[in-house]
Amino acid sequence: MDKKMTSGEIAKKAGVSQKAVRLYDEKGLLKPADYSEGNYRLYDNASQQILEKIVALKAIGFSLEEIRDNLVAGEAVNVEEALRLQLRNMAEKRSQIDNVIAAINGALGRRGSALDWDDVASIVQSINIDRKADEHHWDALKHTTQEPDWYVKIFDSLDIKKKEKILDLGCGYAKLWRNSIERIPEGSKIYAIDVRGSWADDFEKYLAENKDSFPKGVKISLLFEDLETDAAWKKIEKNKEYSMIIAHYLGYELKDPEAMVAHAAGCLSDKGMFSYNGWGADSWYRFLQDIFTDLKIKAPFVEERIAARKKAAEDTEKMLKKYFSKVELAPLSNKWHYTDAKELFNKLKGTFEEEEKFMISKQDKLERYLAKKIEKDGEIVIESFTYFWHCRK
Repeated sequence: MDKKMTSGEIAKKAGVSQKAVRLYDEKGLLKPADYSEGNYRLYDNASQQILEKIVALKAIGFSLEEIRDNLVAGEAVNVEEALRLQLRNMAEKRSQIDNVIAAINGALGRRGSALDWDDVASIVQSINIDRKADEHHWDALKHTTQEPDWYVKIFDSLDIKKKEKILDLGCGYAKLWRNSIERIPEGSKIYAIDVRGSWADDFEKYLAENKDSFPKGVKISLLFEDLETDAAWKKIEKNKEYSMIIAHYLGYELKDPEAMVAHAAGCLSDKGMFSYNGWGADSWYRFLQDIFTDLKIKAPFVEERIAARKKAAEDTEKMLKKYFSKVELAPLSNKWHYTDAKELFNKLKGTFEEEEKFMISKQDKLERYLAKKIEKDGEIVIESFTYFWHCRK
């Protein structure tokens, strides 16, 4: 027969406190095997094995609630599934932490010691923007693998010539250049700009490691500056006129995107091109609108969003025409492939974050609709468009 242990003895063997053992009992994770005559908790070897599992699972990030749900009676319902789920959760938390670190570093790099609480608000905004960008990025990688590389499409649309002098504003991770590095025309000079604490930090490492492998005469330099400061534009203007200026995925990160456009127009050569992009078109909204029409669900917010997106595009084009005599809309499309109804529903729900309660109330109906279409056609393909404008003086 197993020798019974007190809470103090089992705690000592597992390297935890007696308080922790009592907490695990209260949470339903570690029930005593018996009680003494004085009504003290007693534990046996099986109890010790359960406690050791609790300690191990806590160490890899499981909450007590998750341990209770998955490890009732000391065994995981599905150990591999639980560990894989935890791996995804921890990777997401790490990504969130990395975003916070990057946002704080970016604020410190831009503002130095003259920080105030408004800058903290800006940090939070930056974190939210980065979070959404990350989510969109990984979602796109997963669901557009059957399509040509998105950044190669953008590269091709720019029609870069030999010996171009290019200014890349807000270059970030710089997939535009990384994914087409061998195809950059000879003699091109690329001046990339971004802030410290952004994805451009990694681009800096990439340039150092690959600078000797670029095509003949291609030079890429990276400058860390805040585009919303005069100091940044003074440095940019030292290189005088550029034959091409690129400002992609930047407008929604700046407090005053029009000021950036005005500066860029002043740096562009007479025959040069300024490439700018705004929010995507309304493809996802129209896709959901068609579903709601089929299901006879009234959702006026979808039409409102379509109208707002149309107006945003019109306002952007109107703003660009203040600084350029020729503004051409050059939209690019990408196809998203879905074979899982729940996954597609979550994508649609995320598109309308402020209508989450409404979307959840229709979840079963929407998922059944999507599942039937997937069963019939094998997949659902959604063609989305992103607005790019090519502008000339």
